[in-house]
Amino acid sequence: MKSLPLDRVFRSIMLGIFVLMAGCSTAPVANDQASAAPQPVERYIIGPGDSLEIFVRDNPTLTTTVPVRPDGRVSIPLVQTIVAAGKTPEALAGDLEKDLSRYIRAPLVTVIVKSFVGAYSQQVRVVGQAATPKAVPYRSGMSVLDVMIEVGGLTKFAAGNSAKIIRHLPDGSEQSIPVRLGALMGGEIKDNVVMRPGDILIIPQSLF
Repeated sequence: MKSLPLDRVFRSIMLGIFVLMAGCSTAPVANDQASAAPQPVERYIIGPGDSLEIFVRDNPTLTTTVPVRPDGRVSIPLVQTIVAAGKTPEALAGDLEKDLSRYIRAPLVTVIVKSFVGAYSQQVRVVGQAATPKAVPYRSGMSVLDVMIEVGGLTKFAAGNSAKIIRHLPDGSEQSIPVRLGALMGGEIKDNVVMRPGDILIIPQSLF
């Protein structure tokens, strides 16, 4: 049997390596594209007690910082009153542009939340044996550990490992989620739970 010339053997080997490398290099691209799929974005909802900076481009006399009143409304120059609570900053800016367009040409409004409390449905409420039980404004990515830092931790009478989160689901039902706060405060990060707007954290008292 006649053997192949060395140069043809070498070219065949190199071609095989090239094809193999090309096949390997294309697989991660699909994975990268899948991981780059857009994720849902949480948007802040304005609530009573929030402080808003309202900036109107090229109109410094209209730019102001105002509180959201208990009735959920704000007032700025040229706009006597407008509902702010329950809206995103972007939605409120759009409504202000509509109202201001009656007085100035093509207004451009930006709304920035300077300090926030959040709408009632956006708050996380902590009751029971926390050092300072209170309602905490929800923040994107908030965990139960973040909440415990806000309320100053547990009291000495708390049954931390018997705590639970009451979560209202979209279908109107309630979900009870056990939370081992004692273990979490002791360093067991695996017991850290992601919070959702409107969650209620209940910390019972120890029986002994």
